[in-house]
Amino acid sequence: MTKPAAPKRYLPTSPFKAPVMPTPKQFAVGDQVTHDMYGLGRVIGVEDGIAVLVDFGSTQQRILVPYSKMSRL
Repeated sequence: MTKPAAPKRYLPTSPFKAPVMPTPKQFAVGDQVTHDMYGLGRVIGVEDGIAVLVDFGSTQQRILVPYSKMSRL
C-alpha cells in the first residue's frame, strides 16, 4: 500500500495566495447519507480520518476519505 502524496509546501515569499485546504467531512454513527453510486444509507461505523461503513439496505460499503461522492442529509 502506498502513502498519499504530501501536500506541496507554500513559500512565504510566493506572490500567490496560500492554498486553502477544505475541511474534511465528518460523519457520526446514525447519520443519514446519500451517495452518488449507492443511494441512500445510514452510517453504521466510523474509522476516524480513514473511512466510514455505510448500510445502503441491499449492501454495506466502506467509503474512504475524502467522501467526495457522499453527503449528509
